[in-house]
Amino acid sequence: MVESVRRAVLAGEVPATGAAFADAVGSSGRLLGSEGTLSALDHVRAELKGLGPLEYLLAEETVTDILVNGPDDVWIDGATGLRRIGRMFDTDEEVRALAVRLVAAGGRRLDDGCPAVDVRLGGLRIHAVLPPISTAGTLLSIRIRRPRVFTLPELVASGTIAPAMAEALTLMMRHRLNFLVSGATGTGKTTLLSTLLGLAGHQERVVLVEDAAELNPSHPHTVGLQSRHGNLEGAGVLDLTELVRQALRMRPDRLVVGECRGAEVRELLSAMNTGHDGGGGTVHANSANAVPARLSALAALAGLTPDALALQAASGLDVVVHVVRDARGRRVESIGLVELSPGRDLEVTPALVDTREGCHRAAGWSGFALRVGWTGPDPGPGRPSHACWRVLPSCSHSPGRFRGAGGNSRVRSSSGRPVFRESASG
Repeated sequence: MVESVRRAVLAGEVPATGAAFADAVGSSGRLLGSEGTLSALDHVRAELKGLGPLEYLLAEETVTDILVNGPDDVWIDGATGLRRIGRMFDTDEEVRALAVRLVAAGGRRLDDGCPAVDVRLGGLRIHAVLPPISTAGTLLSIRIRRPRVFTLPELVASGTIAPAMAEALTLMMRHRLNFLVSGATGTGKTTLLSTLLGLAGHQERVVLVEDAAELNPSHPHTVGLQSRHGNLEGAGVLDLTELVRQALRMRPDRLVVGECRGAEVRELLSAMNTGHDGGGGTVHANSANAVPARLSALAALAGLTPDALALQAASGLDVVVHVVRDARGRRVESIGLVELSPGRDLEVTPALVDTREGCHRAAGWSGFALRVGWTGPDPGPGRPSHACWRVLPSCSHSPGRFRGAGGNSRVRSSSGRPVFRESASG
């Protein structure tokens, strides 16, 4: 039945629509009954427009990735980690046919002349590799973009964010600190970034720049730009670097780069240093301490020296939020301040760390508490003996973003990094 409908579509006799598929199934002459007809229609639609035998996996809300390593080796990734499904195809030719069809639907081609392709198709990001580039048959990797956006209370309830960490992140967004969400692949960086952007003021305009459109924050004024691959001749490329430049002309209150992976980091840091507060993005890093090295490597692609990168990042960036995925699941592990070391190297000083014993303040806590106007009890054992801070009404969305109690003010050091004076009246 699937083959007959496919031939009819290719011959132009049946349009590739759900109603036409239903008519074709109904006119097949087979006695299927109402339930059988619906089942056959779902099968035809999956084979001709969906993911074929993988289609049913989309119905599982926890599935984030589908990985096909051949006809008899299919895996899924989700809340409980990687899990093997087993055989889903009879032959490798079926896997290749599905990969070719999906890539073609995304406007590109997959063949011996172009054996590795990445395309975006609706809410899916699809990557396919053919033999002999692949040594194990046709490889197909599908990343699923879920439309649902988690709220901060939901992430707290699931254990992804500790309550004290949630309060710190809320204040970070309220006081428009520039931030990066770091973490390894699959740790939930994009999910957390979407949630944080939902905390931005509803009067603010958020401009998203992404290689693949994955961010979908619950915010009333969000616009997005998506990069574009070149055609077969290599023309028509629009990369993230150019899109960040274009975004700066769109009057953003918050400029967000979905994933910093190249020379666009120079443009983002430049924007953060020229009055565009509240911006952010994600970056791949195995730990918060590894973020400076990662930024240095990306900046080198843009021609920035390590010294120039350190000055730009220390002046423009405020916070690194690091997420991990371990035996406890996906969670926010730490919040750290971006600073210059005495040797003028870029470093991330932990301010709030989530361990098995709970959230604890670290070396950078006093500086972070000052920047966000922390008023509650300090997390972790004990209370610091230095001054307590309260938020003054004048700090709301002001150029300096915050002011401490007792007349503390934000000033600039000789390096350009914000520093603070503490009065004795705290």
